[in-house]
Amino acid sequence: MKRLLFIGDVVGELGCRFLSAKLPAIKRKYNIDVTVVNGENSAQGNGITHSSAESIIRSGADIITTGNHAFRRHESRELFDSEYIIRPANYPDGTSGSGICTLDMGSFSVTVINLMGVVYMDSLDNPFTKIDEILSDIDSKNIFVDFHAEATSEKKSIGFYLAGRVTGVLGTHTHVQTADETILKEHTAYITDTGMTGVEISCLGVDYNLTIERMRTHMPVKFREAEGKCFLCGVVVEFDEKCGKAHSIERIIVR
Repeated sequence: MKRLLFIGDVVGELGCRFLSAKLPAIKRKYNIDVTVVNGENSAQGNGITHSSAESIIRSGADIITTGNHAFRRHESRELFDSEYIIRPANYPDGTSGSGICTLDMGSFSVTVINLMGVVYMDSLDNPFTKIDEILSDIDSKNIFVDFHAEATSEKKSIGFYLAGRVTGVLGTHTHVQTADETILKEHTAYITDTGMTGVEISCLGVDYNLTIERMRTHMPVKFREAEGKCFLCGVVVEFDEKCGKAHSIERIIVR
């Protein structure tokens, strides 16, 4: 049996610092073999930069996934030259980077696929069609999908669609950890959203006074990262690396 740790959206500088402080101990505690971190909000003001990506990798991540803020910063395009930093695979052909990363762990391999939903999101290629194309070309038995999406219905649907075909479908984007972790068809670990890593008393990592002002007045407001104590949210998936079958999924919250 092997264990994969997936950590939800890291938000801003404080989120990166908290990840750096807590990740080594978490990996030891759960005897983690592979660590995947969503870093699309890791830069100050959202997006991902060289600095925030380096911080996440130094903290102990093997792969960084992203989402709709993947190319928020101009420098982001160069980041995706790295095979360990991936963006949603259903971006159009010609987009910088790749949506797939396979880690050769010696005795086994793990493939991570980044996909983005299209309900209430950017109009990208159909994620259901795209994942079919990808899976037809992958030999690895251990396949994990970061599905970065807004609508819970779309996340649930792709979870059931991929049940029995991949090792895990782990949702990101909404920053609020859901309590629906399960094993689908006795094979695929699933959770609608893994949560976020950053300031806990906030509105998705943003100063809640600013989100209130925006929603109350409908006037333009420049958001900034909240300040305060952080928490880290994610899941640990235990799987049989010989056949790609997930045996358990456990939610974690570290404060």
